[in-house]
Amino acid sequence: QRRVREAVVSTQSTGATIYKKDSKGTYTKDTELAKHIERIKSVDWAPNSNRIATCAGDRNAYIWNWNAEENKWKPSLVLLRIDRAATYIRWSPKEDRFAVGSGARLLSICYYDEEHDWWVSKHVKKPIRSTILCCDWHPNNYLIAVGSCDFKCRVFSSALKELEDKPETSGWMPKLSKFGTLLVEFDTSEGWVHGVKFSPSGDKLAWVSHDASVNVVDMGNLTKVYRCLTTGLPLSSVIWLHESSLVCGGHENCPVLYNIVGENVVYGAKLDVNTKKAGGGMSAMARFRQLDDKGTDGDKGTKLTTTHQNAISELRVTKAEGGRAKQFSSSGVDGRLVVWEVDVLAATINELNI
Repeated sequence: QRRVREAVVSTQSTGATIYKKDSKGTYTKDTELAKHIERIKSVDWAPNSNRIATCAGDRNAYIWNWNAEENKWKPSLVLLRIDRAATYIRWSPKEDRFAVGSGARLLSICYYDEEHDWWVSKHVKKPIRSTILCCDWHPNNYLIAVGSCDFKCRVFSSALKELEDKPETSGWMPKLSKFGTLLVEFDTSEGWVHGVKFSPSGDKLAWVSHDASVNVVDMGNLTKVYRCLTTGLPLSSVIWLHESSLVCGGHENCPVLYNIVGENVVYGAKLDVNTKKAGGGMSAMARFRQLDDKGTDGDKGTKLTTTHQNAISELRVTKAEGGRAKQFSSSGVDGRLVVWEVDVLAATINELNI
């Protein structure tokens, strides 16, 4: 997704679609990006360089560049060198490289080779033992966190000598480490790690997994993981609103706020306000019609009270100021893309504490 005026979406197909927002606030289809021959698994739009990255089950990734002369998007193939489906793709903060996770049990760090005029990749393999489901870049551009199906969250060094990287030491990397070095590994989850995210400062790391847990660690003490095992359904994505609050989404169909209080991750509130009005009593005739049409005398209906009618697959921060998210979006299996205003949520929900 790129800002709010434009969005790139892939809906269980081999193509990605760019939607543009008109003066009436309606998103309309603008361009179809069609090059993959298998279903697209992930897309990412670099806001500064204006390049779109896509990866798919055909084991390929493409970088789409806007050609002003021809007035269209043109694809460039990336040499991933993998033999399994590409599952996840993300640009780095400086947009000079991107990462591609795959079912080949490796992470591809891709960068542009000016001499040969193509995108090439270097692999991070050990000790990944299963399909990579998510990854996120540290704000410094040289570290990357990876979540996979082996129930682990890991942080690797991604400094490339080909790009003459000069990373600085930190709590994540106490001493300068070469490309692909495993810096830290977390094994607190009891399910696939679906989402991982560094905080705006990069000092904290959060991840969510299929066991419906929310996990947070601070680089000041990497041996202590703050873990909240929720009572809900599995979570798929996580974002930070600021250094002490994060939002998770998944099979509960609505974004949920969690706050970091001391050394605990504490449930905050569901951010989807229930606008459904309470129904009155049902007449005998209405009850009979319900029983005849639906086989039940209850007025439960088939529409959920949440904005999303199915699981949330991804959350993205779309606007931030001073290290605080002002706006974020959620996309779901129901095909909906929803934009949430943080200030509006804070004013609407009484128990909200951000």
